[in-house]
Amino acid sequence: MKKSTISLLAGAMLLAAAPFLSAQAPVAKAEVPILLTSCGQSPGVGMISVILRKVGVAYDLAPLAAPADLKVKPYKTLIIVMGASLKGMGAAGIAIEDELKRASTLIDEARKLKIKIIGAHVEGMKRRAQGAEAGDTTDEQTIDTVAVKSDILLVWKDGNGDGRFTAIATAKNLPLIEFEKQLDMVKEFEKIFK
Repeated sequence: MKKSTISLLAGAMLLAAAPFLSAQAPVAKAEVPILLTSCGQSPGVGMISVILRKVGVAYDLAPLAAPADLKVKPYKTLIIVMGASLKGMGAAGIAIEDELKRASTLIDEARKLKIKIIGAHVEGMKRRAQGAEAGDTTDEQTIDTVAVKSDILLVWKDGNGDGRFTAIATAKNLPLIEFEKQLDMVKEFEKIFK
């Protein structure tokens, strides 16, 4: 075969492969400083706090963070922990509607400020429908509000048994990080923030 024929074949193969090369999974990278909050006041925020301390990255915790809080520092990342706790919301004196509105306005402001958003669901199915009372869809509403507007999804594999987060990540072309054990989050956060 002549060199020109080989070159033409190689070029054709690269062109044919181009759509697949450009459709690679997005990279899950973020920067500090971090603002950590929740949508639904679940205890998962405490779990993420412990992990971030272990990793040694700078973060501020604001359970009821408002858009103005994003301007307190030059935050680069907003972590929103999804998962509704009726007890937690009751203690804070807020309803699910308040939480969903607060999270939506926070996300809108983060977008304006070009702050990366990590949507985290770290309590598994016990925090989702399996642990909810009949007719209680509050946890799913936090997912509807946050997951679809995130840049990265961090999910305990146990909480993705129905593939809900996989479907969102695929539809939105988001990196989906699933972990088997809660301590595995240490490695995942080290990768994200290294």
